[in-house]
Amino acid sequence: MKILYIDCDSLRADHLGCYGYERDTTPTIDALAEEGLRFEEYYASDLPCLPSRTALFSSRFGIHTGVVNHGGLASEPRSRGTNRGFSTDGRFSSLPAVLRDAGHHTALISSFPTRHGAWHVLDGFEDWRDTGGRGFERAGEVYDIAEDWLDDHADEDDWYLHVNFWDPHTPYDTPREYGNPFEDDPAPEWPDEETIDEHWEGYGPHSARDLHGVGKTPDESLDWGADPGLERTPARIESRADFRQWIDGYDVGIRYMDDYIGALLDELERHGVREETLIVVSADHGENQGEANIYGDHHTADRPTGRVPLVVSGAGVETGVDEAFHYALDLAPSLADLVGVDAPEGWDGKSFAPTVTDGEAAGRDFLVLSQGALACQRGVRWDDWLLLRTYHDGIHDFDETELYDLGEDSHQTTDLSDECPKVVAEGVQWLEAWHSDRMYESARGENGGNPNASTGLRDPLWTVIAEGGPYHATRRPVKLRRYVERLRETDRAHIADRLECQFENVL
Repeated sequence: MKILYIDCDSLRADHLGCYGYERDTTPTIDALAEEGLRFEEYYASDLPCLPSRTALFSSRFGIHTGVVNHGGLASEPRSRGTNRGFSTDGRFSSLPAVLRDAGHHTALISSFPTRHGAWHVLDGFEDWRDTGGRGFERAGEVYDIAEDWLDDHADEDDWYLHVNFWDPHTPYDTPREYGNPFEDDPAPEWPDEETIDEHWEGYGPHSARDLHGVGKTPDESLDWGADPGLERTPARIESRADFRQWIDGYDVGIRYMDDYIGALLDELERHGVREETLIVVSADHGENQGEANIYGDHHTADRPTGRVPLVVSGAGVETGVDEAFHYALDLAPSLADLVGVDAPEGWDGKSFAPTVTDGEAAGRDFLVLSQGALACQRGVRWDDWLLLRTYHDGIHDFDETELYDLGEDSHQTTDLSDECPKVVAEGVQWLEAWHSDRMYESARGENGGNPNASTGLRDPLWTVIAEGGPYHATRRPVKLRRYVERLRETDRAHIADRLECQFENVL
């Protein structure tokens, strides 16, 4: 089987036409969805980038691998411990290794291992081509390398090619000459002016007034504005006009990337292998675009950051929409099933291959999402509900417990935790059951658990908190101090006072 996995960084599901977006951002992906299967409720288990792709390739929860952060001890996989053998195959084999051992030529086209020092994701890839931009390369540069690879290998019998595009990730820097395909289209109605005004009085990294982070390094300017070379990006979001410029930048990046996805499919056609190739389009995480007063970043364990698109197209794929709950780490055993091999015993994923081939239900009752790089937070997703439990707010205005009815409030604007205590109790029960099951697996060495690891019986979120908090929020005290200064300079001294008390040990 030939498999092309298209990995779109920071691609929020509801900004694709096939997921109901009114702008024509993704004609290529939409066409794949029309002829294939689209997954409506598909979520990255561990957020954001490094935890997410670690979970994807290992098919293990971050609570089992130990990877939940972007720095510190919880940013690298735990050792295999005393049971590690001569090599690292066996029950914890990676997805690429399983496909390689099944006879597939495995290749990764991405700068992700360099960007995050994530060398473990290379396990099982026979061919790695670093696109060289550490996540700042444009789709055209990625496509050129993918085209070369396909020219060399498209005609082989079995291969897995993983191609990583970055254009939806900030900074929004699509080439100027591409223009703006959406200049005559209205911007999304939310956030409205009232919401933006409320956000302006708030705080936090990537909030409306602090759009580009929480601090500058000492050798950078203190104007807190956007890079003047980024014409698609405003310095801050103070009005609907600012938001329009901002969201246009995001959507144009998506459309630009989609054009090159189309070019990849054309390349398959040119080699005569399009009909025999399984096409998978997904993302490492979504993106908040105003939710929780976060614009263009991925700080939470909620629906905007956790939900990602999944479109599967190819011969033998069921046509339609699947609305069941799935984790992205469920993809690995699904692909193993589709190529006819067994999944390793040490995977947490649950195959949904029966859904892909026959439309059979193979979803989960509920999901738990974890975030440890920009906050310490877990979210529980079930029915129409989202429960958020925050253990470290990462310089955000989060309550300890929040509850949202996503059926009525897709942008998570109204916390119902006080009004619906029984629903909160249900969500907490789901969360506690999930946590107990994962820790039981850790103790017994079942599924993705490994008691032989030195920290195998510890929830890695507690490791992050013990180190002082999420890497991006508290592990760089110079930036945090400068942000506190900025709050005082912008009529938010009361917030600065609170942060100084909260992070006294850091500052």
